[in-house]
Amino acid sequence: QVQVLESGGGWVQPGGSLRLSCVASGRNFRLYTMGWFRQPSGKEHEFVAAIHFNVASTEYADSVKDRFTISRDNEKNTVYLQMNSLKPEDTAVYYCAPAVYGAKRPLYLDSWGQGTQVTVSS
Repeated sequence: QVQVLESGGGWVQPGGSLRLSCVASGRNFRLYTMGWFRQPSGKEHEFVAAIHFNVASTEYADSVKDRFTISRDNEKNTVYLQMNSLKPEDTAVYYCAPAVYGAKRPLYLDSWGQGTQVTVSS
């Protein structure tokens, strides 16, 4: 079982940047692929990015490629999402969760944490 706590969200103008953090608990965190997902208001969860337990491997949704960067620090049990050149359509609640690498989906269907709100507007 992996439990997570997301932070770092907030309001930013279009073109701005935010860095999200996800602190996880669980003795085998370093063996899990971890992902970021987001849920716009009134819509379904969607895949954003994932990082394999092999820290050299990452994947991204086409909509965020070249703008977002996912990383992890296994010694700190933490996953990060650096978001640059933010757009209004990036507005959503962002969640981190164990993920299936290459499938763009979470490992568990209904195990979302609290999430952190990201709002991009003028």
